[in-house]
Amino acid sequence: MMTDRKSIDIKSLARDLRSGSRAALARAITLVESRRGDHQALARELVQMLLPDTGKAVRVGITGSPGVGKSTTIDVLGSYLIEQGHKVAVLAVDPSSARSGGSILGDKTRMARLSASDDAFIRPSPSSGTLGGVAAKTREAMLLCEAAGFGVVLVETVGIGQSETAVCDMTDFFLGLMLPGGGDELQGIKKGLVELADMIAINKADGDNLKRANITAADYRGALHILTPRSEHWHPPVVTYSALAGTGIAELWQKVLDHRKAMNASGDFAMRRRDQQVKWMWSMLEQRMLARLRSEASVRMKVKKIETEVAEGHLTPALAAEKILELLQ
Repeated sequence: MMTDRKSIDIKSLARDLRSGSRAALARAITLVESRRGDHQALARELVQMLLPDTGKAVRVGITGSPGVGKSTTIDVLGSYLIEQGHKVAVLAVDPSSARSGGSILGDKTRMARLSASDDAFIRPSPSSGTLGGVAAKTREAMLLCEAAGFGVVLVETVGIGQSETAVCDMTDFFLGLMLPGGGDELQGIKKGLVELADMIAINKADGDNLKRANITAADYRGALHILTPRSEHWHPPVVTYSALAGTGIAELWQKVLDHRKAMNASGDFAMRRRDQQVKWMWSMLEQRMLARLRSEASVRMKVKKIETEVAEGHLTPALAAEKILELLQ
């Protein structure tokens, strides 16, 4: 629970976080997620202080439609990585949590093995109002996790349109999870997702599903073949695995490492990270401007009046936008 500004010692919080304290990490993320102006100022100071300790983790975005087994996959993959000596953080970008108050990671029992490990840190999505707000807080939480020594950060999205793009823009590797199905299922494939994905993984490739999973994988390979890849140095592979049986997990992770190696060798990795930093800056600027419009009572009343004039047809949206911009000066 956050108290007043004076009682939050940023330097000692940063020190405890750097030493790997999970309690300090949880407190720092709560500070970042706070809507209080003084907390937000402290959070910016804290993240800036910790910046030299960030950027070294492998950032993996994971998406897939409901029922594909994201939570089970993250549980099994995270447990495998911990066995390999990694510390794993799991974050979420769930725009629906703002409306429902729930979160995709709210029920940690869906990641039973991971949530019991001292080398894992699971954080639900913040209920901060908009996708932009949720994504901004998740980016900062990711930096805090890196500063706390987590070498792998898995960012889960519920897979609703824009949230996929948001997660893709904050990670190094974007993984799309799919289910086995006939060729007809490809008719419903989201072209946007396939264009974003650095790899497609077909889950539930076990038992009677094995043959169907292999056919589905071949269909996706065909679909990817006709699309222009995001990088000329990486052609997204399609793999099969079973989260339930735990098969194919090591191979799946090896592809993530292969991608990082290829991106580093070509210079694409550094370029993607630089582009992300600039995108984050603009995203944060948009959030700050919107926050000002909503937080200052006098400004809020003027915006409401302008909004009414637009709704009633007395003012064009273009002129209204200009008037609102003037309020920020």
